[in-house]
Amino acid sequence: MNRRGLLELCVAGLLLPGGTRHAWAQADRPITLVVPYAPGGTSDMLGRLLGQHMGPMLKRSVIVENRPGAGTTLGAVHVSRSAPDGTTLLLATSTTLSINPSLHKKLPYDSVKDFAPVGLVGSVPLMVVVNPTVKANTLAELVALAKAAGQPLAYGSAGNGSPQHLAAEMFKAATGTELNHVPYKGSGPALTDLLGGQLQLMFTDIAPALQHVRSGKLRALAVTSRQRQAVLPDVPTVLESQVPGTASFEAVAWQCIVAPAGTPSALVDQYSKVLQAVLALPDIRKRLESDGVEPAHSTPDELAAFIKSESQRWGRVVKSANVSLD
Repeated sequence: MNRRGLLELCVAGLLLPGGTRHAWAQADRPITLVVPYAPGGTSDMLGRLLGQHMGPMLKRSVIVENRPGAGTTLGAVHVSRSAPDGTTLLLATSTTLSINPSLHKKLPYDSVKDFAPVGLVGSVPLMVVVNPTVKANTLAELVALAKAAGQPLAYGSAGNGSPQHLAAEMFKAATGTELNHVPYKGSGPALTDLLGGQLQLMFTDIAPALQHVRSGKLRALAVTSRQRQAVLPDVPTVLESQVPGTASFEAVAWQCIVAPAGTPSALVDQYSKVLQAVLALPDIRKRLESDGVEPAHSTPDELAAFIKSESQRWGRVVKSANVSLD
């Protein structure tokens, strides 16, 4: 580059907004994708899969960092307070952005003001699974067993206020059963205890439990979506189970990527387009669908509107289930 060209480049850089200049200066640094759950669950699988494919498209390495705890709050707070230079992203969930605001009166982050939406990743139906020692082969049998048990059956979840927790609480309220909630820092640790017999059941995302269902180490009784899942064609929906009180039962979680508020729109748009390109890859779609994740995509503006509507929907669920963490 000649002297004049170098001068023009420097002047152009000086004319960029401060945040964009800073982000430009960070363009050679790795991107950290924070997963607010422990390793082993759907979020962890998605984060590593996305990072593996987004990195080459962005020509930057993407490092997945697990920051579990407090119902995704620890990871969310970390990202919300990170520099808005494009080097930190969050694999947020319905818990992070649409459930926690209704569960906490003093949430240490604002799900709207503190993040810049990048794009949806996919929706995540849940399934009801039990340890094989539980003498129930159908959802109706599980309800009957729970009502007849001398003490409540124990169920695990990915954390207080997680979709798994709320789905179980919705089910309890709908069927009039008593279940004992045991929260974990992600689906992975909870499934470990379910396999070991310390828990009797879970409302879990399909991906981390699928191999155990197929091997017979867990028994699937129902899925919480309105339609059966292609990876589990013989497992009925809760609606099909015709358990009294569940005529309109549906509980589907979702995942998305957000950046700290103030991240330059040019970077947000770039990340959004790369995310959509990854999700459009046939191998990625096949992999997600085989793990019970329904791929989705959106623009940043569409995701912002989606988060708002989902906050209203999950807010009603939290209220009807009478769940509060403050």
